[in-house]
Amino acid sequence: MNIGQAAKFSGVSAKMIRYYEQIGLLPQASRSDAGYRHYSSPDVHGLRFIRRARDLGFSVEQISALLVLWRDRERASADVKAMALSHVAGLKAKIAELQAMAQTLEHLADHCHGNDRPDCPIIADLAEPTAAAAAEQRSQAPHRTPRFGVDTPASSRDRAATLTLS
Repeated sequence: MNIGQAAKFSGVSAKMIRYYEQIGLLPQASRSDAGYRHYSSPDVHGLRFIRRARDLGFSVEQISALLVLWRDRERASADVKAMALSHVAGLKAKIAELQAMAQTLEHLADHCHGNDRPDCPIIADLAEPTAAAAAEQRSQAPHRTPRFGVDTPASSRDRAATLTLS
């Protein structure tokens, strides 16, 4: 079948099929004498697998690993389960991050008067440096070497002890 038919049967656009071939997720299709791509039923089945994995949020790298496991008839299902559970943990972390963002924005919006005055806690918050940015600024500040007697306090007793030892 041609790329249009493969796209129709797999639910993957022709553009994405070409992309998956280019990055190696899908083997290069055989070509007709005229240069048209030809896809087999196993190719379409692989495309459906890729589509389903993408629908579940797996990255291209993860899909590549899943395809290797799928094609390996002697694979351990424990390997597949471990990948799935790792992905679930990543999704849950992302969900928590998104929920925290939504709560922050809701809080800021609740405290914004929403009138014609320029005071806006949302803009004020966006303008504040984050803790990470503030730490970055501190780490990039030029380092000064302290000068003895100027930057380091010394009591007169310490100075006297130094003078008597010399």
